[in-house]
Amino acid sequence: MARRKVDVRRDEILRATCDEVVKRGFANTRAADVATALGVSTGLIFYHFESKDALLSAAFAYAAERDLERLDAAAGGTGSALRRLARILTMYGPEGVGAGWALWIDAWAAALRSPEMAEVSRQLDVRWKDTVAAVIAQGVAAGEMTCEDPGGAAWRITAMIDGLAVQATVHEGVLSKRQIHEWVRATAARELAVEPRDLRG
Repeated sequence: MARRKVDVRRDEILRATCDEVVKRGFANTRAADVATALGVSTGLIFYHFESKDALLSAAFAYAAERDLERLDAAAGGTGSALRRLARILTMYGPEGVGAGWALWIDAWAAALRSPEMAEVSRQLDVRWKDTVAAVIAQGVAAGEMTCEDPGGAAWRITAMIDGLAVQATVHEGVLSKRQIHEWVRATAARELAVEPRDLRG
C-alpha cells in the first residue's frame, strides 16, 4: 500500500482506530495496525497521540460519544419524564445491539491496566448515570414517579443494565431478550414506585 502524502486528521485516525478495535480488541490493537489501515507511518499516529494508551482512550471516547449523543437526545426529547426514561431503558437495554456493549465491556477490561482508559471510561459512565438521574428527578418534580434519591436509583438501575449487558454480550443466549427487558423494567419500576408497563418504550 502506498503511503499517503497528505496529512491525516485526528478524527480520521480515531475512526480507523475504532475499526481496528472492533476487529482486534483494545488489548491487541497496535498503532501500527491503525497506520497500515490508513496508509500512513506510525510516526504520524504518534504525532497526534503521545502514546498507544492515549490513542485507544481517545478512540473509545470518540465511539462512546455517539451513544451518549443518542442518550442526550432521548433525555431531552418530547414527552413526559416517564416516557423519556422508558425510551432510554429500551435504547440502552442489554438486549440492544446498537448500544455498542462489546466496545464498552472491552474498554472496561482495558481500564483495569490503563489509567488513561480508566479515567475516560469513568467520565463517560458517570455522564450516563447523571443523565438518567436527571430524568428521574424531572419525573419526581412532575409527580410522575416517587423517588427520594434519584442519583442512587440511577446508579442501581444502570448497574443492573451493565451487569446484564456483560452476561448477554459475553454469554450470548444465556438469557432471552424478553427476560432481560422485563427485569430491567421491573427493577426501575420498583425504584420509582410505578408499574412496569409504564416503562415500555
